[in-house]
Amino acid sequence: MRSDVREALEHRRHHRASKGRLKAEWRAARKAGGPDAAAGPPPTGFTLLPWLLMGMGAFSNLFQGRTANPWIGALGLLTFNSLYIYVAFRSFDKHRREARSTRVALVLLAAVTCALAAGYGDNWLLFFPLLGLATGAALRLRYLRSAGTVLAVLAGVVAWFHAGWGGLGIAYATWISTMVTAAIMRLSEAVRELRAAREELAHRAVEKERLRFSRDLHDLLGHTMSVIVVKSEAARRLAGRDLDAALAQITDIEAVGRQALTEIREAVTGYRQGSLATELDRAHSALTAAGVTLVVSRSGPPLGPQTEALLGWVVREAVTNVVRHSGAQRCEIALSGCGERVRLMVSDDGGGAGTAGGAMVPDSTAVAGSGGTGLAGLSERLAAAGGSLAAGVRAGGGFDVTAELPLDVEGARPVGAGDFRSDADVYVGR
Repeated sequence: MRSDVREALEHRRHHRASKGRLKAEWRAARKAGGPDAAAGPPPTGFTLLPWLLMGMGAFSNLFQGRTANPWIGALGLLTFNSLYIYVAFRSFDKHRREARSTRVALVLLAAVTCALAAGYGDNWLLFFPLLGLATGAALRLRYLRSAGTVLAVLAGVVAWFHAGWGGLGIAYATWISTMVTAAIMRLSEAVRELRAAREELAHRAVEKERLRFSRDLHDLLGHTMSVIVVKSEAARRLAGRDLDAALAQITDIEAVGRQALTEIREAVTGYRQGSLATELDRAHSALTAAGVTLVVSRSGPPLGPQTEALLGWVVREAVTNVVRHSGAQRCEIALSGCGERVRLMVSDDGGGAGTAGGAMVPDSTAVAGSGGTGLAGLSERLAAAGGSLAAGVRAGGGFDVTAELPLDVEGARPVGAGDFRSDADVYVGR
């Protein structure tokens, strides 16, 4: 019983703490101008309806019997309001705004406005600025200048006929209402488009970072766990007959684990930069423990740091596949460069196949776009840097992974041909 009460109190305390945290986050979002501080839902035709109050003067004249032919005036007022509301509500949807029915309704609205203003004058002239509001909302920037000018001239002529030169204020009000309404509507639309674009960019940035992290984690853990498994098997085999050699393998396992922790932290923060020389040393250690002979040949000019980092990823993934899938006895890593390009080839003589995101690659075709991990992920990385990746089974047996990249991904000048080295940095491990 006491335990139930204690759990209930603990649950209530946790609920209060969560509620307080949510309130604090909401206040912080409001202060920072986050989503809660946004302008709310997009505007609709209701934002233009209050301006119909400008026609209250005409309605008052009609109601008080100060208008000739009141039934015609009432029918004209009803028609004007109906067409105005129709155009107003269709003006906030792009497809409906540009439809022919909206244009026809706007023309009819202009005809009714001219007829009422010309027939009655006085307060009925205020329908011209209302016509300008509807025109500005419906046309926005397209044909706006010519339409606004035509409406202003038309309003000025009708107003001058009834009120002389004093009626020119109606023409000015019509022109201003047309232009200002169009400007405000277009500005509101642009702000919302920018906000949507900002949210889309933020979403894409999150997706890009998630993809980067998943690739890094796949490449890091796939290689590291393969090395740990191979060295653990070697330590188990050596434990009965050569304790010192087994302890050396266990020491390597500890070092690999510690290095993996460091690399994962760097991958999380986005600061990890690979090294081709480091990956070649690790490849030698992993393949030697797996009983695979490694031959490395390197020639060509110095590489840029980004190129080295990308080629380091290729070596790591290809060697991991050799250890896990190939059953090979010999592996060759050849690096060569000429002109402005560098080529890295990893070949083995195994009977297995390489993988591209876990899928078999049956022939020597590029693996670009075939997945998000493994060789497919590397293909996307290299393609983004102006390079390419191909992987496939050789006709005589074995598997090849070939990567090509610019000498310096960041665009530094390639070193001249005189700096080439032939068959340098060659070693064989077993």
